[in-house]
Amino acid sequence: MVNENDINSIAVVGAGTMGKEIAQVALMAGFEKVYLNDINKETLNSAINIIRNNLLKLEKKGKLNNGITTEDLMKKLKATLELSKVVSRAELVIEAIPEKMELKQALFKKLGELTPKSTILASNTSTMSISEIASSSGKEDKVVGMHFFIPVVVLRLIEVIKGKKTSDEVFETSIKVAKRFPSLKGKRYVARIEKETPGFIVNRLTIATSLYLSWLLDHASENGIEIEKIDNDVAKSPELGPYAKWDYLGLDVVCNALNYFNKTVSEEFRPGKVLTKLVNEGKLGKKTGEGLYKWVEGKPIRKTEERANLFDINLYYAIQLNEGCRLLGEGVVKNYKVIDDTMLAGMDMPGPFSAGKRNYEKWTKLLEQFSKQSNLTYILPCELMRTGKFLQMKK
Repeated sequence: MVNENDINSIAVVGAGTMGKEIAQVALMAGFEKVYLNDINKETLNSAINIIRNNLLKLEKKGKLNNGITTEDLMKKLKATLELSKVVSRAELVIEAIPEKMELKQALFKKLGELTPKSTILASNTSTMSISEIASSSGKEDKVVGMHFFIPVVVLRLIEVIKGKKTSDEVFETSIKVAKRFPSLKGKRYVARIEKETPGFIVNRLTIATSLYLSWLLDHASENGIEIEKIDNDVAKSPELGPYAKWDYLGLDVVCNALNYFNKTVSEEFRPGKVLTKLVNEGKLGKKTGEGLYKWVEGKPIRKTEERANLFDINLYYAIQLNEGCRLLGEGVVKNYKVIDDTMLAGMDMPGPFSAGKRNYEKWTKLLEQFSKQSNLTYILPCELMRTGKFLQMKK
């Protein structure tokens, strides 16, 4: 059995937005060797350059460990198109490929065949069942979820998720390893999730609010309202509003997450008209240069500071409170403090329970009103929220 001290080499499979950022923090964490793999040579080469440039910026700001240079770290990075070479030499493999179950299961089947018996396999899935992903691996006891949040080097949260057959030893070792990854915002916060559920904690709450965002996006399009103005309701430049964050993450990633929730939680999560159209046109956001915004040099082009005065922050938090209460009711977490702490570490914003303790009655009515307006029944408040019984579940 591999324990924390035995893990000196990490392989990251998938060199896209998430993969290259995970590889960067793995280098910064001091692992002896970090392997990076992708099926696309251009993606791999681009990832290497971006990692180097990011490290150089941190070095200039004095953010790397004393005496450590970018070139010292880059010597530890091995990038290759050959999957077998990287995963056979690593004690921990982290998968960071697109959010499609069939792709993940196909990869984990290969990983099960190519890795030593003791190697831990981790999925960076943001929404999907660890047990389903692990089912093809032939070593389900060695598979765990290890969900990072972008920007990985900045945000403190990593969700570690136990599948139905994940061994206790693998789960505990993965938590200890996760704590080794550095964060510019302070000490890593690792959320222990011992009962898997679609979206885990952060994405369970944020994808629930995507029902509102998707409805509002289509409403804005139908009424000729610029989406940037709705973002301005939420955040001032240079901070990103919710739709700019969708672009940053990738509209295909957002769409895949909604489709997964559509299948596993409620049909009402199906992607809206505007989002579906953009994805079908290949306009995926930052990575393609255009999505809801046009992107130049890694930044969205913003044309106005005007506000639409449409985004209702109380409704947004009411949806999160309701979903948090569902997690409590399902036994995914035992107390609501865990949810608030996890949201703060992963989204850099308060969790819903702090304000929800005082506002749940008002927010219950707000959800009922919005359900009538939008015809979304999933939005309706659950019993724990409606009755306020969640107040008894602080610890």
